[in-house]
Amino acid sequence: MNIIALSSVDGYENQLRELLQDCVGSGASVGFIAPIAHAEANSYWQDVQGGLANGTRKLWVAIENGMVVGAVQLGLCSKANGSHRGEVEKLMVHTSARGKGISKKLMASLEEVAVSLELLLLVLDTRLGDIASTLYRQLGYTEAGQIPAFARSSDGQLDATVLFYKQINGMKR
Repeated sequence: MNIIALSSVDGYENQLRELLQDCVGSGASVGFIAPIAHAEANSYWQDVQGGLANGTRKLWVAIENGMVVGAVQLGLCSKANGSHRGEVEKLMVHTSARGKGISKKLMASLEEVAVSLELLLLVLDTRLGDIASTLYRQLGYTEAGQIPAFARSSDGQLDATVLFYKQINGMKR
């Protein structure tokens, strides 16, 4: 399994769409309600392509046996007062590849680049109760708080989200 940084989704559109559909279909809270149609998933990845092209987004994928089995993104803040921070977005691992440490490897690649970009702070959010919270704590992220009724799940229920942050590049709390 290899982690690679993509500067374009070209050539990976179908695999990325399948990854997104699999994750949403299995209940992942990544901004979509199941079932996600091909057109909606394709549109999402075209939006990601725009961010890659204009430099406001970074994308890493995990490749296993020639297939995309995971992905994570780093959103870069374009505001003058936020140029020191990035947002971890859409950490996804295909259901067939879970439990192999792919999330940790994706996050390590993201954090390595964040350090090289001289970012000082990473932020993210995840649905309250998701296993991802355990992963982020293991990786040194600190829970900053919770927001009730933040996002709607596929069954229509409003779920809370948990906000996390991690100071990097030698910053101390």
